[in-house]
Amino acid sequence: MPPSVQKRREKQKAELRSELVEAAHKLVQEEGYEGLTIRKLAKRVGYAPMSVYSYFADKQDILFALAEDAFETLARRIEEHSSDDPIEALRAVMTEYAAFGLGNPNEYRTVFMTEKTRPPEGRSFQEMHEANPAMKALITRVEACVAAGKLQGDPRAIATMLWAVGHGTISLLITFPFYPFGDPYAFVKRMCDFQMAALSTQNVPPLTETPVNC
Repeated sequence: MPPSVQKRREKQKAELRSELVEAAHKLVQEEGYEGLTIRKLAKRVGYAPMSVYSYFADKQDILFALAEDAFETLARRIEEHSSDDPIEALRAVMTEYAAFGLGNPNEYRTVFMTEKTRPPEGRSFQEMHEANPAMKALITRVEACVAAGKLQGDPRAIATMLWAVGHGTISLLITFPFYPFGDPYAFVKRMCDFQMAALSTQNVPPLTETPVNC
């Protein structure tokens, strides 16, 4: 096959996959996890279900594609909000994460609160974590805080703890909407302030004895 033909086919395949991921985002936003099916996805883009299966083996593969796309979107939003103050730059990560989750509750619940039982074919969970642009942005800003003497300890451990608190907070706000949290964004800020204050008083050790590449 001539290189030009091969390149054109690869481009068409990438464009169709992107179209499918965008359609999946909209399905999830409108109907939640239950509304995301191969048949509905195929119907939305005007293709036969078997065409979708050539890109995604099952619903789990679609969820991974949605997660990766969501992390890329989140990373772009984070990069749009920088600050000369490393602590404020770090707070911006949590603010954008909260805005993404609270602004897209169905998608957040589907993408970030659905168990992933296996990685996509040919990849590992570790590879996916290391390639996550949003986590890279979070770790980079934690590293800046450590370099400036604002925080102490292992950057990945600090980033993971911040993520855990942020995810827990947003999950609660989404799944318990009638609990009197007050203004959701104000509550997120309070939780962020609480976590930052706690972290600033200690030297955070690594999560595991085995070093992990950031």
